[in-house]
Amino acid sequence: MNPYERLDAWKQAHNLALMVYRLTERWPSHERFGITSQVRRAAVSVPSNLAAGAAKRGRREFRRYIDIALGSLSELRYLLHLARDLGYVSDASHAEVDVVRDRTGRMIWRLYQAMQ
Repeated sequence: MNPYERLDAWKQAHNLALMVYRLTERWPSHERFGITSQVRRAAVSVPSNLAAGAAKRGRREFRRYIDIALGSLSELRYLLHLARDLGYVSDASHAEVDVVRDRTGRMIWRLYQAMQ
């Protein structure tokens, strides 16, 4: 098992990425290289940066990657808001994924604080 796989924050972020991929499967095909790609990239960036940071030496370096993951979560929040306003995501689906995104953010924030 890789070190990052032991992190609850990584597990939650991985589940969020899976959720986002499933959500975006039904989006318009003309958005494949537009918002769909951007939303998926932001979602995958979160667990990817946690995995990369966990492989670094020292808390300071790990915190830098955690900070990037938090930024990607913020980007994801806006993109999902945009997708909802464009009609690609129902209000119910948006609320469901936003709960998971928020929970992921809180877990990552606690990890960031623990690295101080």
